[in-house]
Amino acid sequence: MSVSTIHDIGYRHYEGRRLGRAYMTRSLYLHNLRAAYGLGRPARAKVMPFLLAAIMLLPAAGSVAAFALTKEAETLMRYASYAPTLQAIIAIFMATQAPVLASRELRFHVIPLYFSRPVGHLDFVLAKLGAMVTALFALMAVPITVLYAGGLVTSAPDPGEQLVRFLTALVGCALYALVLGAIGLVVAAFTPRRGFGVAAVIAVYLVTAAFVAIIQGLAEMESNWSLAGWAGLFAPFNLVDIVQVRLLGAQSSSIAIAPGLPGGLVALAMCLGLAAGSVAVLYARFRKAGLS
Repeated sequence: MSVSTIHDIGYRHYEGRRLGRAYMTRSLYLHNLRAAYGLGRPARAKVMPFLLAAIMLLPAAGSVAAFALTKEAETLMRYASYAPTLQAIIAIFMATQAPVLASRELRFHVIPLYFSRPVGHLDFVLAKLGAMVTALFALMAVPITVLYAGGLVTSAPDPGEQLVRFLTALVGCALYALVLGAIGLVVAAFTPRRGFGVAAVIAVYLVTAAFVAIIQGLAEMESNWSLAGWAGLFAPFNLVDIVQVRLLGAQSSSIAIAPGLPGGLVALAMCLGLAAGSVAVLYARFRKAGLS
């Protein structure tokens, strides 16, 4: 008859303070935020995000320098137009970094390890979405802050009005980050391969932008300005621009925008709906991956 023996090999129970679910969620958020900029990863992972961040800063620095030399207000870029003007750079950042946050754990099949601890599926999703939104917000808000600060230092006209425009632009940046982060993560989460994720996110951006541009062009040919404006709801940058113009009083950066206060409210509802929908889709996606 075999006899079982228990050997004491020196393992000890953890007796320290347990930091809890909130701490784990915050740690996941910070980990993903660092990953979005390649921090804590090899040098090659930092090249793309920091290169794009530097490109985003160049127009702001150039605009401030031009204003300092000429003292003409027209040379200072409009804050609310900064993100739409550089939307191609923002879209590239979204496409290259969203798969870093959404695809790596799927590719290496480590999602079940996260959920083996008391971290909820919703916590996991919100940490990733929050990190992506924060990374995009920083990408857009830092150059606008440089633009604002540089304008003040070089005697921009009417500091009070400049502050209002600056704060309006920051609200717009938050909405851009929320909408783009939601779209980027959802698209990237459906492929474990980063290359496919990058291509898919870029494709979504290009297709929606081209579709809206075609519809607006045809509508303008028929002098149907209302249709041209409403069509902007289906492209991310146009969608947020409608909110900025109709609800925040910014100047338009799009060819056409949805008319009146109803247009702004519908656009805002769509922004919030995209965010909520992305949370639901990501929840289902990662929950399924956690069971495999």
